[in-house]
Amino acid sequence: MKLSAAFNVQQGDVVAFVGAGGKTSALVALGHELAGAGLRVLATTTTRIAEAQLALMPRAMRPQTQAALTDALNQHGFVFVYDEIAAGKVYGPSPTIVSWLLDSMDADVLLIEADGARGLPFKAPYAYEPVIPPETSLVVPVVSLTALGQPLDEQHIYNPEAMIERYGFYYGSPVKSPWIAQVLRDETLGLKGIPERARAVALVNATPPSGYLRGRARLIARLALRSPRLSGVAMGDTSLLDPVHEVQRPIGAIVLAAGMSRRMGEPKVLLPWTNGRTIIEHILEQLIMARIDHIVAVTGNQAEQVGALAEKLDVQTIYNPDFATAEMLSSLKAGLRAMPDHIGAALVVLGDQPSIQPRIVNQVIQRYAEGAGEIVAPSYNMRRGHPILIDRRYWREILALPDDGAPRDVINAHADRIAYVEVDTDSVLRDVDTPEEYREARNRLRPDKP
Repeated sequence: MKLSAAFNVQQGDVVAFVGAGGKTSALVALGHELAGAGLRVLATTTTRIAEAQLALMPRAMRPQTQAALTDALNQHGFVFVYDEIAAGKVYGPSPTIVSWLLDSMDADVLLIEADGARGLPFKAPYAYEPVIPPETSLVVPVVSLTALGQPLDEQHIYNPEAMIERYGFYYGSPVKSPWIAQVLRDETLGLKGIPERARAVALVNATPPSGYLRGRARLIARLALRSPRLSGVAMGDTSLLDPVHEVQRPIGAIVLAAGMSRRMGEPKVLLPWTNGRTIIEHILEQLIMARIDHIVAVTGNQAEQVGALAEKLDVQTIYNPDFATAEMLSSLKAGLRAMPDHIGAALVVLGDQPSIQPRIVNQVIQRYAEGAGEIVAPSYNMRRGHPILIDRRYWREILALPDDGAPRDVINAHADRIAYVEVDTDSVLRDVDTPEEYREARNRLRPDKP
């Protein structure tokens, strides 16, 4: 996956890189990507970079005149702007020049290295850091996975005292995955100085494509995403042609539990399933086991009872007043409206599909994290099943559907953005619409029990 896709960089973005362990390499790689896609890219620094790093830029120059910069952009597509070079360091222009670049130049994207780290892999900022322009729309906090196991001291980590003071880490002890996540998600450390309206997507650099360290990076990402300020954590290696292996984002689940159960004759979500749990309790527990970031159960029929069961599991409920007359779409819309702003995608989970399995849920989420598609569904024998994951960018289209529409109208309209996960079980196809299906499902679950 490209950095531009992982960060969802759009024309007009001002992107600031902070942290340690790959800021310059990420800026350079992203600049080349965007220029290769036909965008005009300006880059600069609000601090300083090593003089040798100028060789990585297609063109580096002082901001002389608008005409000179325009000519350089026309010729190279990607231009780095600086103020002066002294003692092997390249210093960026003043904040007024940065504002001038934004107001006067016809560049599509501005990239900014807004932090320093002396080449170390992991940092906490000092009081005067980072220097993020207020116009920034996207901030990328960077950390290198090579920090794992390094001693927490000045030789290996930038400003370790701030981490120790904040969290009580032990000086000189090997850096651990949770430590990196804690610093990365802390609004006084890794997320310091980010403008209120800016998005934040972190990068765990030097992540190998597989193995134990890939798992460590994923753990860091999941722990860091406990902060709603982060909209994603990318894992990869900026030295690669396709630098990003996956992007972990906060995932929600909408459990459609409002139905009238007319064919069943009684509320099916309240029927017994296993271990003394009802169907709705079992489904919610499976989603909790899959570590879904936010779960919303949409209620309607028997809302009080369903809500009480969800509350015991600390699951949010939202009541759909149109449950008796409207189709499933109305419940899905209610669930989407209830999702927190930081959730990047939502799983649509049927309230009458108790055969849902955490491992299948995680396979769907992982396919999405690897950038295979913006809509991801499990498939068994070429048949699409549930739960289906839908990226936030398509929620507006679902919310705009008429009352007689269906979610599949939006899904099918974006067939080129669908990825399928071939699974080894037909559980993704099975629900319990009728008493016969319920009995069969129970017998399949526990054949030795009546």
